[in-house]
Amino acid sequence: MFSLFPREEDFFVLFRKQAALVREGCGQLLEMVSAFDRLEERAKQLKEVEHRADVVTHEIFERLNRTFITPLEREDIHQLASNLDDVLDAVEAIGARLFLFQVGRPPAEALRMATILTECATQIEQAVDNLKQMNNLISFTMEINRLENEADGISRQVTVDLFSGKHDLLDVMRWKEIYGRLEGAADKCEDVANAIESIVVKSR
Repeated sequence: MFSLFPREEDFFVLFRKQAALVREGCGQLLEMVSAFDRLEERAKQLKEVEHRADVVTHEIFERLNRTFITPLEREDIHQLASNLDDVLDAVEAIGARLFLFQVGRPPAEALRMATILTECATQIEQAVDNLKQMNNLISFTMEINRLENEADGISRQVTVDLFSGKHDLLDVMRWKEIYGRLEGAADKCEDVANAIESIVVKSR
């Protein structure tokens, strides 16, 4: 049934579900990179988390279509939900490639980038938990931006190393793809931070 008045808690509860799944997925990717065992099973588990997040995202969009008055601007709700979904899509794709590419044990740089994603996810979850009250959100987004910059720096360093001539060409191609997607996932986390900052600016 079409709803004229906002059920604010519904949107914020759904955002919290999304953010919790982002943290769960990033944590699973970190475990996959750290342990580097049962890769097929871990990739499937990550796909299941991504699917659960898709269901929540679709529920947000459906609720948005049914609600006339919303607690945040409609475009901000859509943007934040889409950005959160994008993070998990990116993380799931990394997990799939770690299995499909049959790479060797990930080097320290890959482990650090996976750790950065988990740290970003923790900041995202804390920010979303405080979204309704608008408490201290910029401190969380600033930390996400800092972590994304660190991921960019690592990506540049490993690119130099990959093309130094010391590595097998096939390994170069595989790891270039994986590192690119790790950096891309960090970028998606920054997109979430930007969406939250936009909400803060409009609330002032």
